Order: sequence, then structure tokens, then C-alpha cells
Amino acid sequence: MEQKIFTKRFISLFFTNMAVFFVFYGLVTTLPLYAMGVLGKSDDASGLLVTAFLLSAIFMRPFSGKLLDMFGKKRLLVVSIVFYLLSTVLYVFFKPYALLLALRFFQGIWFSIATTAAGSLAADIIPANRKGAGLGYFTMSTNLAVVLGPFVGLLIVQYANFDVLFIVLSVIVIIGALLAITVQTNDLPKPAHVERNFKFGFHDLFEKKALPLAALASLIAIAYASVLSFLSLYAEQQNLLAAASYFYAVFAAAMISIRPLTGKIYDTLGAKFVIIPSFVLFAIGLVILANASNTWIFLISAVFIGAGYGTLTTSFQSLCIQSTSPERTGYATATYFTLFDTGIALGSYVFGIIAVSLSYAMVYYLSALLLVIVFVVYMLFFVRSKRIG
Repeated sequence: MEQKIFTKRFISLFFTNMAVFFVFYGLVTTLPLYAMGVLGKSDDASGLLVTAFLLSAIFMRPFSGKLLDMFGKKRLLVVSIVFYLLSTVLYVFFKPYALLLALRFFQGIWFSIATTAAGSLAADIIPANRKGAGLGYFTMSTNLAVVLGPFVGLLIVQYANFDVLFIVLSVIVIIGALLAITVQTNDLPKPAHVERNFKFGFHDLFEKKALPLAALASLIAIAYASVLSFLSLYAEQQNLLAAASYFYAVFAAAMISIRPLTGKIYDTLGAKFVIIPSFVLFAIGLVILANASNTWIFLISAVFIGAGYGTLTTSFQSLCIQSTSPERTGYATATYFTLFDTGIALGSYVFGIIAVSLSYAMVYYLSALLLVIVFVVYMLFFVRSKRIG
């Protein structure tokens, strides 16, 4: 297999994955406004639209690995994106809230399969000696979607309407589907014979070798949930709401700009030389955020959080994939995302309770403390035992 990363099929997968996440983040940002402004629902009801999506995605993740082996990664990628497209189109027609809630649950299933398939195929395509850099570059597709999805979504609903938004997002998914069809997979590792039955044992749901690393990643996700779920509310409380959109832009810029350097260090020196400083950066960023009293401090925290969090998640995903054989990359990818998504959901719930009882600043202090604990566990059980690079 050729040693360069940016092949035609890698680029196709990059933009396919970006299209899927673009729609995800675009809808996460705008659907609460749609539920409250158009459907006349409460804050709680609008929040359920996000919860329903995440629940189905988390539920489906563990089954994705075996399904990819049973039906083929590319085939399932294309099929899942087609159903993801159908779901996106149906937003135009599903006006009753109950139908919209069911549609969110249905779409979450295909989001889960599509992103697992795309991530697994990317891991197969990237040369073995460039996994760290390659997966780092691939993750940039998600980083770009984090910024572009909400930006385009909010722009459209501000100057047009929600039906136009749903149509534009549908077109983006169509482009992603067409690119997915072009990906050639004939020379990629083939799984051992898998019977097409729907009996799922532990081996079919999780990759055992990836579980310890994925468990640590889930704790990192809990810490990140404090940013993902409460940043806008915290910014409003601090009279910094106007800077909230810039936070995500700076956040993404920090992730993207540091990627070439961290990818090279990961592949040449080893994972720990990237992960250790990333823990430090992420924790410092959370402490700075907890003390944000003006726009500049607020945005400086975005630099530290973006550089630390972005590198940590990419590194742990790479380690999960490298912990197993090429034939099990689908299972490792599914295991990583299952625990990571669970961490996001758990963190959003727990920190929501803490925010009500204490404060948002305390939420960020506790998130930083959690990172310190995870860092200690990482050093004791992985670095000192020499289980990973």
C-alpha cells in the first residue's frame, strides 16, 4: 500500500465524514431554535431532540463492528449515508413534534454506523507507519464540521427559514454519499469469515484490547462535555455571549494548526510525547475558562482547550485502533466511539446537576480535576507499564 496519506480515497472519505458531521452539528445548533420558535416547545422538549439522537447512536455503536464485517465497510457506509440522507430530507415534512423526535432517534442509528464505517475505512487506508498523523488529519474533517455546521446553520435560519436549511443539509449529504461511492476498498484487509447471524457476543460488540484506552477516553469526554453542553450558557452568564461563536472558531483553529506537529511527534517519538502535554494544555484551558472575565481570557482558553482536547481524542482513537489487528479496526473504532459518546452523555447530565447546585465555574474546575486524575491513571497504568508508546 502506498505510503502517502492524502490519496484520492482518503480525501473522499475525509469529505464524506465531514458531510455527516456537518449535518449533525448544524442540526444540534438549530433544532432547539426550531422546536421552540416554530413548534412552540419548551427548553426540555427541545433538549430531547438531542438526547434521542445520542441515545440511538450510543445504542447502535457496539453492534457496528460486526455489522461492518457482515456486510462490508464500504457497502454499509453507503447504505447508512443513504438512510442518513432520507432522514435529513424528512425534516422538511415531519412537522409534528412526536414524529420529529422519532426521526431524530432513527437518524442517530445511521449516524452511528456511517461514522464508525468512515473511521474504520480511514484507519485501513492510512499506512501503518503514519497512523498517528493520518488519523489526526482525518479527524480534522470533524473539527471543520464543528465550526462550519453551526455557522452555516445559524446563517440560513437567520436570513431564510428552516426548510431551506433542511434542503441545504440534504444536498451536503448527497455530496458525501457520492464521494463514499468512489472509495476503492479491494486491497484493504478482509475480516475472517463472519456468519450473517444476529447473535452478538461480547467479542462481536467490543474490542477487548481497546477497552482500557477507550475507558480513559470516555473520562476525557466527560470533561469535554462541560464545554460542549454549557459553554453558551456560561458565556451568557459572564456577559460574553457575543464571543461564544468566536470561541468555536478559535477552538477549531487551535486543533487544526497543531495537528501536523503532533501527528509527526506521535509517529516518530511515540504517543506519550503527545498525550502528556495535551493533558496539561486541556486542564489549563479549563481553569482559564473557569476564570474568564473578559473576551480575551475566554478566547485564550479556547486555544488551550482546542490544542489539548483535539490532540488527546485523536491520540486515544489511534491507540485503540493500533491495539488490535487490522481485521478488527471496525470493532476498535466502535468501542472507542461507544465509550466516548457515553462519556459525553454522562458528563452533560452530571455537570448539569452540578451547575444548578454550584456554578458553571465550578463545573470547569471539576473537569480540570478529572483530567488530572485521568492523567495519573494514564501515567501509572499505561506509561510506566509500557503498555503503549
